[in-house]
Amino acid sequence: MIKWQGVAFVILMSPGNFMRSHLFTLAALVIATLATPAQQPGPWPQFRGPGGMGISPDKGFPTTWSKTENIIYKAALPGAGASSPIIVGESIYLACYTGYNEPGKRGSPESLKRFAVCLNRADGKVVWKTEVESKLPEQDRIRDDHGYATSTPIADGERLYFFFGKSGVVAFDYQGKQLWQADVGARLSDWGSAASPILHGDLVIINASVESDALVGLDRKTGKETWRARGIRESWNTPILVNVNGKTELVVAVAGKILGFDPDTGKQLWSCATDIGWYMVPCLVASEGVIYCVGGRTGGGLAVRAGGRGDVTRSHRLWTMRKGSNVTSPIHHQGHLYWMHEGAGVAYCAEAESGKLVYEKRIPRLDNVYASAVLGDGKLYYVTRDGGTVVLAATPEFKLLATNTLRERGDRDDRSVFNASPALAGGRIYIRSDNFLYCIGTR
Repeated sequence: MIKWQGVAFVILMSPGNFMRSHLFTLAALVIATLATPAQQPGPWPQFRGPGGMGISPDKGFPTTWSKTENIIYKAALPGAGASSPIIVGESIYLACYTGYNEPGKRGSPESLKRFAVCLNRADGKVVWKTEVESKLPEQDRIRDDHGYATSTPIADGERLYFFFGKSGVVAFDYQGKQLWQADVGARLSDWGSAASPILHGDLVIINASVESDALVGLDRKTGKETWRARGIRESWNTPILVNVNGKTELVVAVAGKILGFDPDTGKQLWSCATDIGWYMVPCLVASEGVIYCVGGRTGGGLAVRAGGRGDVTRSHRLWTMRKGSNVTSPIHHQGHLYWMHEGAGVAYCAEAESGKLVYEKRIPRLDNVYASAVLGDGKLYYVTRDGGTVVLAATPEFKLLATNTLRERGDRDDRSVFNASPALAGGRIYIRSDNFLYCIGTR
């Protein structure tokens, strides 16, 4: 018997050296396969971490920090962007852009460059950056300075997948070599693109609402389009996958509705009215087959049980409420929903079963919050656009644990915007601004 990382491989002995040799070779091949770093997608492999729910199972995340406290490193980035970091093994991946409408720099459209970037997790140094051809024309300005690299990449056991709006979906190997590029549409929006890729089976699934009013399923290996679901309008959120009695449904919020699909075929299964007007930005969250939504310019929220067919508004919609957020995504934790209004500086907690508000608390001197909430070690982290982070206890009793900042009064070191959502892994918090990546943790 051979043991490797707690796994026992039993080698049946036989009288012949030939058989023993081949069995040992087989065991070595199995061990080598399991040992390949690319086989481990990582502790935070996509937007909002495992399953897109914004929750890390790790412990030991810090509560307080400043420019001089609990900063492991502050690494300069090779370009701006709202793309959130993902963590895979000893590497960090994100997207950047340069050359046009960088913070404080006008540039020219012809100079726009986009990059897939790999950083060393230990010190934040750039390991590689690979340029992705930008398909012009782009809009001459994107509102709120979101920039031209907003989507967060996703990793599987073999490849990395980046989305750059009308410039397409691009797959890379872990050494930064481009493997394929696929178009999902050519339209533009004043708000830019925002949705990030998700993975299901052999597919990369893209919310291309901005580019073509569609959800698109692409083959992971080739980038070839497998299916396309149309009618995805005014939707900037990243879809989620929901387990329903052993089967998987693909769910996304659009203007006025939540839609459920078969992720293998793109066939629409059900729809549910939200009673929320206009476009939808926040991502959905789910638990035990129930989907929760807060969003819309006019604000609102609801819960709907997955698994229905047709219009399920009357049969599967569990509750609605009038509170929500236009930008930030919620957290579901131990029977409660938590979220922050992006502009009012108000933190919310509601009962997941009923939608009844538990608290509605204004945080003093809070700047706008565009980053989605994340949760680790019983703490909620809300990152503000000016580099602050509000830390609340993830309990239905409101507890403000800390208000941290990466800027100090008069500080000119990093005046860029913090639009990206944090990544949590191994007791450390990774926060990205347009200029820097901050690694925060206790040493």
